[in-house]
Amino acid sequence: MQWWTDLISWLDSSASRPAVFSAVVLFFAVLAAGLLAAWIASGAVKRVVAQRDRELKTAAIAALVDAATEASVWNSLTPQEQVLADRAVGQADILVRTLPIRGADVAANWSAHQLHELKRASATFGYQLDPAVAEFRDRLLEWQRRPSRTKRQFQNDLERWRSQRQAPEQAVMDEQDAWVATQHHERFRDSDAVADARTVPVATAAQSSSAPESAATTPLAPSDSGR
Repeated sequence: MQWWTDLISWLDSSASRPAVFSAVVLFFAVLAAGLLAAWIASGAVKRVVAQRDRELKTAAIAALVDAATEASVWNSLTPQEQVLADRAVGQADILVRTLPIRGADVAANWSAHQLHELKRASATFGYQLDPAVAEFRDRLLEWQRRPSRTKRQFQNDLERWRSQRQAPEQAVMDEQDAWVATQHHERFRDSDAVADARTVPVATAAQSSSAPESAATTPLAPSDSGR
């Protein structure tokens, strides 16, 4: 315990005051530098994460708006284009549901309902689809800026649509959608058959026109009368 006694005696002496003061100042300087570095690093990481979240949100909203544009002209797309559009909608739906933003599932459900309504309205003549697509885009952008308030609005819309959906009316609407899809496929199938039928006479005419040319270019054999 002699060294402890000597240390206490040295700390109590006036000669140790400059060294103790320097040690205390160095300790607080290192502590402050460490806290400042941690704060700067935390802010930089938060900015990177926030920028990545904004990019994901922008990509998801852009994919949904593009899907809404295709849904607005759904009845004019070919069956193959409709399959590709449905795949794009599915990827956009998954991208929205995995976003780190409040109410992502509610926004995905609301978007799915709106896209279905746009597809149904595309078969109705005289329906103005441009305002519907613009409203769809504006609502999603509002959800990106104010997720809490827009989530409640989306939830209210979903509950209102659910209350308005009656079983008999829903069955009739499902039958109508199935009939429209059947007519759409038959129309494109008939147009493909007409296009195939038109290509056959063209090919036959080309073959028949090439036959006389080949006959005209064939040299004639000398006759026996000229011998």
